[in-house]
Amino acid sequence: MADRLSARAFLALVTDDFRELPHPPGRPEPADGPLGWHGYDASRARAAERTGERESVVCGTGHVEGVRAVLLAFEFGFLGGSLGRRTGDRLEAAYAYAREHRLPVVPLVATGGSRMQEGMLALTQLQRVARQSALTREAGLAQIAVLRDPATGGGWATLGAGADVVLALPGVQVGFAGSRVRPADADPAAYTAEAQVAAGSADAVVPAGELRATLGRWLRLLTAPSAAAAPVPGPLGARDLPVSGWDAVRRSRSPERPRAGAYLDAYFTHRVALSGDRCGGTDPAGMLCGFGEHAGRTVAYAAQTGAATRPAGYRTAARLLRLADRLGIPVLTLVDTPGAANDAEAERQGAGPAIADLFVAMASVRTPVTTLLIGEGGSGGALALAAPGRTWATPDSYFSVIAPELAAAILKRGPDEAEATAGQLRLRPQDLTELGVIRTGDQLFP
Repeated sequence: MADRLSARAFLALVTDDFRELPHPPGRPEPADGPLGWHGYDASRARAAERTGERESVVCGTGHVEGVRAVLLAFEFGFLGGSLGRRTGDRLEAAYAYAREHRLPVVPLVATGGSRMQEGMLALTQLQRVARQSALTREAGLAQIAVLRDPATGGGWATLGAGADVVLALPGVQVGFAGSRVRPADADPAAYTAEAQVAAGSADAVVPAGELRATLGRWLRLLTAPSAAAAPVPGPLGARDLPVSGWDAVRRSRSPERPRAGAYLDAYFTHRVALSGDRCGGTDPAGMLCGFGEHAGRTVAYAAQTGAATRPAGYRTAARLLRLADRLGIPVLTLVDTPGAANDAEAERQGAGPAIADLFVAMASVRTPVTTLLIGEGGSGGALALAAPGRTWATPDSYFSVIAPELAAAILKRGPDEAEATAGQLRLRPQDLTELGVIRTGDQLFP
């Protein structure tokens, strides 16, 4: 378990110029709070004396690696960082300030949940927080959460998991169920930052010593909107066009052909990865998503790796598209897959709905999307990641309604007829250009 720093000590880790926001006017309360919980006033007084704080959250502004943000730091020493009505007042005011001044919001979460001594009135603060988060999202402002120890209950389920990007310190406790309320036989490893990243509910585990730089990089990238489309990357592999359909298929499947990683490394000065579909899954072997800097501008990316794409990969790409659209950031997609994963587990994980959702996301975004086909374009599992009317292709790629081997099988042809079938499918880059499926600008091939 990570060491628990106070709210202000943690703020000092990420900023040197923190300024606390004015506190909202205090609401009149009866003795021992709205429920008359015996000893509640005394508990708050002891917490204030012990921590030097008057509530469980400290809200203010500060620059993180040059980017000004609203910071919401929980003080776990104040009644376990629990949310009460006064906590909600402070959070609501801080979110409103962020929208008024067009600032990103960074919750630094360390809470055990809602405050029992205020009953349902405390629990309803989650609705207030969710409303403020939604308004901030609608305003096109980024929210990047940092999970401290612990991040449980409603604080995790709103300020934490509800953020656009979720970073976590190593080894911290993360989960909707706190340590005292989960089943006695529950595996404690499931309630960790590392487990949440593996499950697609958080993006990365970041050591405390690297947090300021990592958080600053994310903030710089997510606060730099641009109306111009992402430039098309240049081809890294073959420059000459394939002579036949089967030649196109063979070259796209060559192990020597450059994959997504090579294109991303050549395109971006630096980049950060968005991980997970927020539905319990990741697809690191099939889909790479994130934000990076290209020629001084932020560009979001979703790139297939050449493997079959799993449902979590499609959902992560849809998440990326919608976030980039909301923040006004152009998107680059790299298409390279033999097709969607078609095993039984992929069906159980919702392959069809995941692909459908990506098609909808691609059709709905207003931010410009640039697509480059860099290898195999296998059926709808590849087309879902392609921008309509803004797709280019490298000379060592192909796009097809179906793989030629499978087309031959469906047509009841022998395996030796796959090559001829590839020609009939007109799947070469030059064929796709003639058919109007891809564009020929930017001199991608001679």
